[in-house]
Order: sequence, then C-alpha cells, then structure tokens
Amino acid sequence: MASLTIAFDAPDNGVPGRPSRTRPIDLVHLATQTKGGKGAEIEILQMFARQARICLHVFSDGDSCDAARAAAGRLRNAALSVGAFGVSTAAEAVERDIPDTAGVAALCAAVLEAENFILKICR
Repeated sequence: MASLTIAFDAPDNGVPGRPSRTRPIDLVHLATQTKGGKGAEIEILQMFARQARICLHVFSDGDSCDAARAAAGRLRNAALSVGAFGVSTAAEAVERDIPDTAGVAALCAAVLEAENFILKICR
C-alpha cells in the first residue's frame, strides 16, 4: 500500500493541484472524478486500459468503418472520463477521419503511452 501513497499523494506545499495536459493521464482530473478515492482511481484506470485494448482490436480486425467509428467514439468517451486527453484527441480524429491509417497509428501510440503510465502508477 505504500506505493499508492507515493504514486498519488501530492506534496503538502499549500498549492492546489493543477491539471496536467502533458501527462498521458491527468491525475488531478481523475482525482476530481473519483473524489480522491485512491482504490477507485486504480480500478478505473485498469478498466480504462482494458476498454482501450478492446477498442483497438476493432481497428486491427478490419471491421467496417461504422464499427471502427463506434469503437473510436467509445474510446474517446472513456478517455475523457479518466483524463487521458491525448487518447481522447487521437480517438476523435480517428472517429472523424475513418479510415485514416495514420490516425489509427497515432491513436494506438497514445493508448500505449497511457497504458505504460497506468502500469507505472499501479505498481
């Protein structure tokens, strides 16, 4: 449980947390969504990672444009809820520009970056 404290607790310097659009997951946004529940944060991040993988399989399976657009929309909404704004932006571009292979590659890269970040903070 000590790793939870290290990964999530902000230093007590009197400055309120500020959202970070530069990290793969905005932990301030996530904490706002979960009301600071650390266990809930980890569970939600793990569910997001599983959902992202399921959505990415739709692109790799060569499903129809409608199925790919729907998967991109689901991924965009899931990413917005956890603060994965890079994934959300990439998913929105894929949703709009199906079948753009460069956009799908960018989305896969954003998901991989978010997954790696989630793995690091869930140790």
